[in-house]
Amino acid sequence: MEALPIDMSHPAVRDYLSLVRLQVLTPLSLLINIATVIVCSVVVDPSIGRISKLYPTVISPRPSAIAVYVVALFAAQIGYCILLVLAGKPQTKKTLIKGSGFSLVLSNWVMALWAITWTLKWFLVSTILQGILLLLLLYSNVVLLIYHPPTSKRPFDTMLIHAPMRFFLILQIGLMFPLSLFVTLGLVQTPTAPGPPIDPNAYQWPGFGVVFGTNILGLLVVVFRRDIVWCVAATWICVSIWSLRPKPAPVYLTAILFTAFHPLGLLASMIYSQVYKRSRISLPGDEHPGLRSSSSGNNGNQNHREDRAAREVDEEAVWG
Repeated sequence: MEALPIDMSHPAVRDYLSLVRLQVLTPLSLLINIATVIVCSVVVDPSIGRISKLYPTVISPRPSAIAVYVVALFAAQIGYCILLVLAGKPQTKKTLIKGSGFSLVLSNWVMALWAITWTLKWFLVSTILQGILLLLLLYSNVVLLIYHPPTSKRPFDTMLIHAPMRFFLILQIGLMFPLSLFVTLGLVQTPTAPGPPIDPNAYQWPGFGVVFGTNILGLLVVVFRRDIVWCVAATWICVSIWSLRPKPAPVYLTAILFTAFHPLGLLASMIYSQVYKRSRISLPGDEHPGLRSSSSGNNGNQNHREDRAAREVDEEAVWG
């Protein structure tokens, strides 16, 4: 069979083939991820939620709040897949291929494997998978931010590429990786069925450090970048943590405070940006009219004096 008359090394051909692969692999990985999470949450015993109750920690969230978060994440990824198929702008295709690309495919596969290992109580393996997932999402978000930043000229790129990837990343940074690490290190409370843990204040200071550290990082991002997605996601995670009680006072109060700090920081940053931007605008013609007329009068008198000084004298007309 003769070779196809196509230069496979050409960048445009390689990008086209990469896009076709992503159009197949991304929906497939998302479908496997959704199916695995549903099976491990509903069918398998013990389920993901049951394992969380058997190994409670000071940062354990309310399961219903995180379930809604994950459903929103999957819905955003469905929109991502639709954009992947319908993308027409070259910039959008480049962002999909070079920005998120295969990192999202691998992230969905890793999350599906994590769900399986979590229900099997392979906590060390699940923590390693969470670490890999965090690195994949951190890499893709950094690439998107540096080489394919969001722009108002392509709002669908911001809503369906940047927002889902950031939403995914914040879940790992703010909750899933620290929670899995706590269980692996044995920083768990003594559960009671079906009541609260016997020792709700155990390991409160490591929990405080995690909640404070992740949220202060998120607050800096929200304030300096005016990041609405990060604000919503971080606030959501804080609500899910303090809504499941009892919680130690340092963890409970910190989560409540940052629930308010994130939206207030975003609002203050937006107001400051608008005020600072207006203060730097200087419109032409804003000079005081009295100063302008006085200046123009002085310039006119000076020019008149210069004309008189430079005028030549006709000697014949003076002396006859």
